[in-house]
Amino acid sequence: MEMIANYHTHTKRCHHAIGEDEDYVKAAIKMGLKTLGFSDHSPWNYQSGFKPRMRMELKEFEGYLKSIRELKVKYADKINILVGVEAEYFPEYMEWFRNFKKEYELDYVLFGNHFYPDDEKGRYFGRACDDDDFLKVYVNNCIDGLNTGLYNYLAHPDLFMRSRDYFDEMCLWASEKICAYAKERDVILEYNLEGLRNGSYGYEIGYPSVDFWKVAQKYKVKAIVGVDAHDPRSLENSERIDYAYQFLNSLGLEVVKELKL
Repeated sequence: MEMIANYHTHTKRCHHAIGEDEDYVKAAIKMGLKTLGFSDHSPWNYQSGFKPRMRMELKEFEGYLKSIRELKVKYADKINILVGVEAEYFPEYMEWFRNFKKEYELDYVLFGNHFYPDDEKGRYFGRACDDDDFLKVYVNNCIDGLNTGLYNYLAHPDLFMRSRDYFDEMCLWASEKICAYAKERDVILEYNLEGLRNGSYGYEIGYPSVDFWKVAQKYKVKAIVGVDAHDPRSLENSERIDYAYQFLNSLGLEVVKELKL
């Protein structure tokens, strides 16, 4: 197994993951990782008092930070633990988010582009990109978000394939735009293992999309494997991890093993 670091790890605070924080650390040590990064879905400072259903609330964040940093000390002789978040690009809140990242001295931020304009008032890209116009919004939002310089890599860049019936000309256009930008700006794209959890390796619909990654091959982008763990057992699934590295290596892509933070 080639993986030595995973930066895409959630906790039960997001309401769709299970297991205690320490369970993920123990699983990562058992797996032989050198680095485990926690990147649960970022809270946002909603002005309306909106209560999200797929992320922690802002009042829970300090508990998250305290827990992960205590585990970092406890397991310092066995594994390097980092604390970050997976965050969207919500234009209305980006000044707040920049200050939030600085205040809490986060180790890194993953760009998980899920909603527009946010999850309170907007639509989920994974279901709404069957609309060609909204697929264009997804692509433009990816680029606008990456232009902020706040993120360390783009998670599941092919998320839009969750809502497409097949890889058509619009999907090709979207893939070309994202991969061309990634190559030009030296952005790392994530090969996301959450999409492989049902064992449907190599399928056309959903993500990771074979057709998307063939476009990535054309542009010679940098790739990183992200477990996107919502269950500690995901960190021990060597079959999925081995498949990911074998696939990316077959494309001749440069696979980033560790982020330079």
